Amino acid sequence: MKAHVWVMPKRTVLDPQGQTIQHALSGLGYASVKDVRQGKFFVLNVEGLSRDEAQKQIEHISKEVLTNPVIEESRFEIVE
Repeated sequence: MKAHVWVMPKRTVLDPQGQTIQHALSGLGYASVKDVRQGKFFVLNVEGLSRDEAQKQIEHISKEVLTNPVIEESRFEIVE
């Protein structure tokens, strides 16, 4: 079983990497891009668990291990 996990800065948190990327895109002629948020993407391969067990484990990993809950939020999707 495979899971995709996205971790992004909360909307209320300043994202200097995203701002740098947006500025670079503007300089390259992509002025229509007005906002960029930079995040992290993880692919987890899980074996030996039922779908429900995997979902619980991945939820815990994404919220407690991969994410700083003060400044980031996460979501995940199980892909088979």
